[in-house]
Amino acid sequence: MSYTYGPGIGHLEFWVKDLEASLAFYSKLFPLIGWHALNRTSYSCGTHEIYFKEAPVLLHDSLGVRHICFHATSRQVVEQVGAWLQSINATIIRGPQAMPAYDAAYYTVDFRDPNGFVLEVAHMPETKL
Repeated sequence: MSYTYGPGIGHLEFWVKDLEASLAFYSKLFPLIGWHALNRTSYSCGTHEIYFKEAPVLLHDSLGVRHICFHATSRQVVEQVGAWLQSINATIIRGPQAMPAYDAAYYTVDFRDPNGFVLEVAHMPETKL
């Protein structure tokens, strides 16, 4: 597969405390939301890449992204992610649930990965990017 890159984010690098635990988690989450493995530690949706590196000791204090929201192609995808999260006893912050305060069709689940990162999978067909 070949893609033409335009403006946007090329990749995100996640520093994780336990690479194997993170890969076990994301290798199940990403196929549910339409991402595919590029190699053992990298995943793509076709326009963006996320990869993981183990960094068990924090090298310096830093502030960063509060959470990452992944687009879901349907409410059913959000429901599938929610069911999977429940099956592995993940920490679910909220959802799956509608968020009419955001927009009438917004449907989301927010949760933590094995490192404590806050992630969201949301179906938001009326949101304009």
